[in-house]
Amino acid sequence: MQKQSQIRVWKSEALPPDWFKRQKANEKSSLELENSVKAIITQVKEKGDAALVEFALKFDKAELTLRTLKIRKEEIKEAYNKTSLEQVSALKFMKERVNAFQKQMLTQTEIDSSADGIYVKTVLRPLESVGCYVPGGQAAYPSTLIMTAVPAKVAGVPRIVVCSPSDAKGKVNPLVLVAADICGVDEIYKVGGAQAIAALAYGTKCIEPVRKIVGPGSKYVTAAKVLVSTDVAIDMPAGPSEVLVLADESSDARFIAFDMVSQAEHGGDSVAGLITTSEKVALLVQENLAKVAASAERSEKVCEALGKYGFIIVCKNMEEAIRLVNQFAPEHLEVMTVKPKEISEKLTAGLILLGPYSPVALSDYGSGTNHVLPTGGFAQSFSSLSVLDFMRRVSIVESSRTGLERVRDSIKVMAQAENLPNHYKAIQARFEK
Repeated sequence: MQKQSQIRVWKSEALPPDWFKRQKANEKSSLELENSVKAIITQVKEKGDAALVEFALKFDKAELTLRTLKIRKEEIKEAYNKTSLEQVSALKFMKERVNAFQKQMLTQTEIDSSADGIYVKTVLRPLESVGCYVPGGQAAYPSTLIMTAVPAKVAGVPRIVVCSPSDAKGKVNPLVLVAADICGVDEIYKVGGAQAIAALAYGTKCIEPVRKIVGPGSKYVTAAKVLVSTDVAIDMPAGPSEVLVLADESSDARFIAFDMVSQAEHGGDSVAGLITTSEKVALLVQENLAKVAASAERSEKVCEALGKYGFIIVCKNMEEAIRLVNQFAPEHLEVMTVKPKEISEKLTAGLILLGPYSPVALSDYGSGTNHVLPTGGFAQSFSSLSVLDFMRRVSIVESSRTGLERVRDSIKVMAQAENLPNHYKAIQARFEK
C-alpha cells in the first residue's frame, strides 16, 4: 500500500511537453499489440468457431465446444436463480432510465421542411444488426449490456447480438445474462477479446456477422475494433476507462479521492487524475488517496492503477486548468468548483458531471445517460453512444416543377463551374417542350 501514497503532485509548469499524449508504452509494444490482434482476427477468419473454442481455452481457461458457444434459454433461467430480486429490480430501473433518455433523444432528430416548392425530410432507419461487446474478467458489467442494447432496441434494430467472455467454468456472469433477457437481446455468445470482435465482423458458422460493433473493452478489443473498421462500422475507440476531476479550493478532497479510487477499480490500466488550482486541495487529495486506496476492496488493483496512471496537477489559474483539461479530453470529467455550470461551457469531455453530488457512479448506474464513452483523447471528436449510433439518416426530397424552376439557374452555374454539363441538361430537359 505504501506505493500508493507516492502519487506525484505536478506543478503545471513542470510537466514535460508530451505528458498528455495518448500513446502506448512504446512504438514496439504498439506494433506487437497490433500484430497479436491481427493474428487472432486471421485465425477466426480461417478457422471460424474452432478458433473461438481454442481462444476460450487459451485466454479464459474455459473448455467450450461448438455447441456451448451460444447461450441457451436454460442458462438464462439458471442465471435468474443466481440473481437476487434487488439486483433484478436495479437492472430494470437502470434499463428504464436509459430507455426514457434515448426515446427523448429520438423526438428531436427528424427534420421536415418546405421552401419554395421543394420539400425536404430526414428520416431515421434502424441498422439491420448490431454486435454489443460486454467485457468480463475482473468484474461483471451488466450495466454495459444495458448501455449498448437498450439504445439499439429503442432504435428498432431487429437483431441484437451480445458477446461476453465466460469464466473458467464456461459460465457468463448471471447478471449479464439477466440484463440481456430484460433488454430483449436476440443472441448471446460466450466469446471475449479480439476474437469476439473478429467473429462479429466476419462471422463464423455459429455467429452471423453484424453491421456494426459497439461497446468498450481492453486494449486488445479496442485494437481489434479499429482493425475491422475498414469492413464493418464501429462506434468509437473505447478502451481503458478514465476520470479527470477539475477542482478549485471549494472542493471536498475526500469526495475526489473516493471518485479516483472508484475509477481505479476498473483495472490496472484505468486513468484517474485531478487538475486543480489549489495546492492545498492537491495535498489533501494525495493524503486521502493513500487512506482510501489502502482500505478499498480490490486494493491491489486500485493501487496498481493509481500508481501507474494516477496523477495530480496544480495549475496557476482556472484558465490554465481548463486548457489542460481540454488537452486531456477525458472520458469522464467531474467539475467540483464554485460555479461548475459556468465553467462546463468551456470544457471538452465525453461526459461532464457538475458539482459534488454528481460522481461517475451516478452516470454509470442512475442518471440514464450512456457510459459507453470515447477514451484516450477521442472525446475531442467522438460523442457518447446513443440511439443515433444504431440508425441511418435518410434524406427524402420532393420538388414541384415550380420549385425546380426557381433553382435551375443556380444549378446551371454550379454544374458549369464543376465541368459537369450533363447535370444541368438533366434539369433543362424537364422544361423543354
